[in-house]
Amino acid sequence: MQTQALDNLQLINEIQFGTNLNHAVEGGRRADFALMLALLSPDLHENIPTDTPSIETQSSQQLRAYFEIPASQPLTSTPACYQRAAEQAQVFHQASLTSTRLLAQLQPAALSHPPQQTKGLPEDLFHNLSLHERRKLPPIEPKPLQATPQDLYLALIKSKRMSEINLAA
Repeated sequence: MQTQALDNLQLINEIQFGTNLNHAVEGGRRADFALMLALLSPDLHENIPTDTPSIETQSSQQLRAYFEIPASQPLTSTPACYQRAAEQAQVFHQASLTSTRLLAQLQPAALSHPPQQTKGLPEDLFHNLSLHERRKLPPIEPKPLQATPQDLYLALIKSKRMSEINLAA
């Protein structure tokens, strides 16, 4: 009868023991302490944490503002990068190399300067093309698709009918 009561007893954490666990430690009663620890549930999913960690995730922009870090170095050049490069060249001629390095660290230039207006081709290849071949190159920005669900449905019907005709013939 005693074992059934112990089987139905669901101890999850030490708070349910009250002060008995502390008294067993203070009194040096190892058997009672071991029994109480054995009765605790080993399942970690049943233990509810008392301190919930804060789930505040800060964005990289917030962290940069907090630590006063300038913007990261861009990977490819933008129109602003060419303006920065012109400013750095002007500082180099007017001041010194140290001032140029300081400006380069405060406003980093791009890592890569791909050729502009070459329609995605390498610069030497693009300049080897004739004017007629350059005109035939597709534009840089692809045109957005003008497809609608109705057009897709009609195309599927046509495709099905054509396959049926090919099978019949």
